Amino acid sequence: MFAFQDSRRGVDVAFTDRHGGVSGGRYTSLNLAQTLRHRPGDEVAAVEQNFRLVSEAFTGRTPAPAVVCMHQVHGADVAVVENAPGSGSAPSQADGLVTSTAGVVLAVRAADCVPVLLADVEAGVIAAAHAGRPGMVAGIVPAALAQMRECGAERIVAWLGPHVCGRCYEVPEKMRAEVAAVVPESYAETSWGTPAVDVGAGVRAQLEAAGAEVIGVGRCTIEDEDLYSYRRQGPESGRMAGLIWLRP
Repeated sequence: MFAFQDSRRGVDVAFTDRHGGVSGGRYTSLNLAQTLRHRPGDEVAAVEQNFRLVSEAFTGRTPAPAVVCMHQVHGADVAVVENAPGSGSAPSQADGLVTSTAGVVLAVRAADCVPVLLADVEAGVIAAAHAGRPGMVAGIVPAALAQMRECGAERIVAWLGPHVCGRCYEVPEKMRAEVAAVVPESYAETSWGTPAVDVGAGVRAQLEAAGAEVIGVGRCTIEDEDLYSYRRQGPESGRMAGLIWLRP
């Protein structure tokens, strides 16, 4: 169920893999994708059940706490979650979430993009961010860091979840040049010698430039079949999630 878990003084983080859920077919089995209308009705119900299973395992609580997700659009908008789930606090559209409320589970979905979890354990401020190639260029990570600091964060640690690596993320030469012009550290080459973008390296550079401590999980979604990958599986790929909360 979990590709990685960690805890730091009252803050728990985890990244899921694709096992331990109830989804069937090509979504097998722990699909946490956004429940869009074009998905089969039984898969919508399966995703809801998968989130309950993940939340119970992550928090150790039954009934499982609700999870605050976001409608991710590859942008740089960050929303502050001030209330517990169920009170209308979940944003309709954002690529970053920040909270200082204990007991609120924040989630970021991904299937090749970089899921980023952030925390200042002393200040009690946490965040989740969705950093794909467009979001990295748009500055979602700096935006999340800035919002965390507005909420009182100072010493921030960041966890980078499984994502497509620079050896596998082939792009046109023009795209590589355009991205590297904004984030030079993302410039890469595939293992077969063609232009590539290393989103993980670019996000790490943005975090380190802002003074954050960075912990990388180091698993490539294309290379590891225990993980979902949009590039490997196509549009019907499932989604994994990064989860973070302040333990109540």
